[in-house]
Amino acid sequence: MSEVQQVAVAEGPPPAAAPQGPSLATRLRRTLSFRNISAIYIFIVMFAIFSIWVPDTFLQWDTWKALLDSQAVTALVAIGLVVSLSSGAFDLAIGAELGLGAIFVAWFLVEQGIPIVPAIALTIAVGAAAGLVNGLLVVKAKIDSFIATLGVSSILLALIAWVSDSQQILGLPEGFQKIGTTEILGLTLPIYIMLAVGLVVWYVLERTPTGRRIYATGGNIEAARLAGVRVNMVVVGSLIACGAIAALAGLVLSAGLGNGDPTVGPAYLLPAFSAAFLGSTQFRGGRFNIAGTIIAVYVLATGVKGLQLAGAPVWIPDLFNGTALLLAVGLAKWELTAGRAGAVRKLLRLDRGGEGKAAPSGSPS
Repeated sequence: MSEVQQVAVAEGPPPAAAPQGPSLATRLRRTLSFRNISAIYIFIVMFAIFSIWVPDTFLQWDTWKALLDSQAVTALVAIGLVVSLSSGAFDLAIGAELGLGAIFVAWFLVEQGIPIVPAIALTIAVGAAAGLVNGLLVVKAKIDSFIATLGVSSILLALIAWVSDSQQILGLPEGFQKIGTTEILGLTLPIYIMLAVGLVVWYVLERTPTGRRIYATGGNIEAARLAGVRVNMVVVGSLIACGAIAALAGLVLSAGLGNGDPTVGPAYLLPAFSAAFLGSTQFRGGRFNIAGTIIAVYVLATGVKGLQLAGAPVWIPDLFNGTALLLAVGLAKWELTAGRAGAVRKLLRLDRGGEGKAAPSGSPS
């Protein structure tokens, strides 16, 4: 045997080539497909339509600045909602939790004379407490999250009316109002607060074991429990986070308005759900995610703003958001169904392949 042959025998057979993933063109096509980023294509179409229809107002920077600012609170609420929805819990009290934050921060500051920083911390704690009540009703009392949070929502609205005497709380400190009015690089502080909270929640959901447990619980709570996930803690924790973020959104709203308004909360429920479900159809194939949700907030707001500038009736926002919610839920359901069907087809192909290899020629059947 030659020296070369001896070396070849010693080294053994060459390693098998690693399986190659989809080509760059395939990955790019999937990324840019309508199914993956439909909201962006919808935004482009709406932008073109309203730019032609009402160019004098729609294309003004002041219009877009106001839209970015006004929707920061909606985006904050939707971010909080993503956390609870990702764990499988529907928080129908999130609008009331926003109202709770809006009125309690004003009550702490004006009626109780508490300094700004402690008042903000207490307000967020009140929202977290509301979320804790939701979570305990779901996991301990075994009440469905729809019913539990709907009932809590009604209780919170009564609490808001009692604390405020159904009147606006005026006279918020100027230092607190600066939270809603301070501009950095032409954008108000609430936009940066929303982006910062969104980044933190995105990191937790996408890059930490906690996020994986949240998604696992929302995907299949029994399978997650069998895998060792403490699903009750996950559900309670996600509802606490949802309540805290909603209360933060409420205090940001009060800072922008300059008063505590007891009626502001419920109006944010439908837009937040519409954005969260539409966002779930973007980027992640039917999974609730932060980036898709924030984009969905502004896409929906662009449609509403364009119609308002075009002279549409005052009931258009409700019609638009309601229709968007129905379409978004339908799309999300279709994404999940398509994903499960694809998984079943893959499993069947593997099963057929296994059957073909199970009895090689010459072996007894």
